[in-house]
Amino acid sequence: MSRRSLPGSRVLITGASSGIGRCLAIELARQQCDLVLLARRREKLIELTQELSPYGHRVELVIGDLVDPAVRRRALEVAVEHLGGLDMLVNNAGISAHGRFADAGKERLRKIMDVNFFAAVEFTREALGLLKQGRQPIVVNVGSILGHRAIPHNSEYCASKFALRGWSESLRPELATVGVDLLLVSPGTTETEFFEHLIDKQGELPWKSGRGVSPERVARATVRAIERGKREIVPSWPGRLLLWANRLAPWLVDRAMRKYG
Repeated sequence: MSRRSLPGSRVLITGASSGIGRCLAIELARQQCDLVLLARRREKLIELTQELSPYGHRVELVIGDLVDPAVRRRALEVAVEHLGGLDMLVNNAGISAHGRFADAGKERLRKIMDVNFFAAVEFTREALGLLKQGRQPIVVNVGSILGHRAIPHNSEYCASKFALRGWSESLRPELATVGVDLLLVSPGTTETEFFEHLIDKQGELPWKSGRGVSPERVARATVRAIERGKREIVPSWPGRLLLWANRLAPWLVDRAMRKYG
């Protein structure tokens, strides 16, 4: 993966209305990129567009559910019609739930996998034709530290992020043969609305919502990684510490997790 110049890049971001996606839109607009922003919440996207207006670059909105193939198709059409193509796809949209696996219905797993994994896979497949024609094209997959080390009461979310990570690692060398890079971003707990919008919540979270690394910091680290041609980043020291501990003493991490079980 080579270093990349961002000004003038044409970027499509999913899950752009809040959190990491929103902050990525702001950071990339500062880098003089043109944007297509996809999310379900119209009001949030309009607010973001107003915040981006001082940067003076094109921002197009697509409102809808990423799981819907027609919405994904429309987003790619907007990229062609208004930006003239696509150089970067950011698969950021994600959902989660909290609770014991045995107490959940099968629909919870299906819904989380649909958004966090299958939609990203299919959107990448659908966008590849455009990306191959782009300038220094790249796919950015926003995963999670929980795609490296799973924790109790988040089995479906962890499964979706493990799947995303495995698919990303397999896809990276394939894409390299056609000139497309792939970056995997694995944040830890982030100060976003994420845990306020769980699709299912059973019991109390073992951490307080709003604690963790700021989404602005994750976005800045992601943009730096894109520019520098990185293949994967873990943009927080607690996340890197967890990976280190899990590699050296997984039994100890298992023991620490039992109190949440």
